[in-house]
Amino acid sequence: MDLPLVHDTDRTVMAAEAPPRLPGQARGVDADLRRHDAGGSPADARVQRAAGLWPGACLGLVIPLAGAVAWELAVRHGLASGRLMPPPSRLAQTAAVLARSGELQTHMLATMGRVGLGFAIGAAAGTALGMLNGASRMALRLLDPSVQALRAIPSIAWVPLFILWLGIFETSKLALIALGVFFPVYLGLLTAIQSVDRKLIEVGRVFGLSRIEIALLVTWPAVMPAWIAALRTGLGLGFMFVVAAELMGASEGLGYLLLDGEQMGRADEILVAMFVFAVLGKAADSVLVSAARPVLRWQDTHRLRL
Repeated sequence: MDLPLVHDTDRTVMAAEAPPRLPGQARGVDADLRRHDAGGSPADARVQRAAGLWPGACLGLVIPLAGAVAWELAVRHGLASGRLMPPPSRLAQTAAVLARSGELQTHMLATMGRVGLGFAIGAAAGTALGMLNGASRMALRLLDPSVQALRAIPSIAWVPLFILWLGIFETSKLALIALGVFFPVYLGLLTAIQSVDRKLIEVGRVFGLSRIEIALLVTWPAVMPAWIAALRTGLGLGFMFVVAAELMGASEGLGYLLLDGEQMGRADEILVAMFVFAVLGKAADSVLVSAARPVLRWQDTHRLRL
């Protein structure tokens, strides 16, 4: 018995009738196929990913360690004086002295507290205003020109104004950090909302979704990767602005440690503070990336893991 033939037109009609997928929808079939092709269960995949993170993390330490060893050898063999650029062994001794006295921990906690609170305030304000201007054309025309004009003002210009308005205590420091975080988060989210593919919105309307459902199920998953990137940028600027904030009459913090090292002519103290800044900034960024990874799990993209 002859089997019925399936024409290309039938395949076209069937493909056209298949409902498209929205961003963030579960991809159970695709995930199962990928796991089947990889030859493992989800638990095995997690173990493999965790095992693969260690070589990448160790590889990232090659250049810093190689530079530290090279500079230590150069100072020990008389190729460099090490007066203005102390070797790593002297920096370790300085850090140990500061840690034993408890001074280093006090400065670290003060700086991280200011960065954390300032980042939370600035990120929340930038996200709220970015969503408002991205959703409302009237709000965009009314508010965005003023925000863009304020963004063009150099950050150091805000320091004397905040001191005059808020004094030299914690409020002015938090305001400066929040201001530095606000602008990249606002601009990144607004740009991402404006860049959402119009076809995705039309697909949501075809499914009969309301405006709120379209915003939650279509727009928000589409802009979330750019929003996470904007948060990372804002966090980095938060660490930059905290230095300027702690130069405004602070009595503790890594910025104060930098200023104290400059006034006392201690290059080792300055470099220790810079090293601690680098470690804390990288750790905070890694925490943010790890926290964002579960909500971006729906993405089916090729990305290199650091």
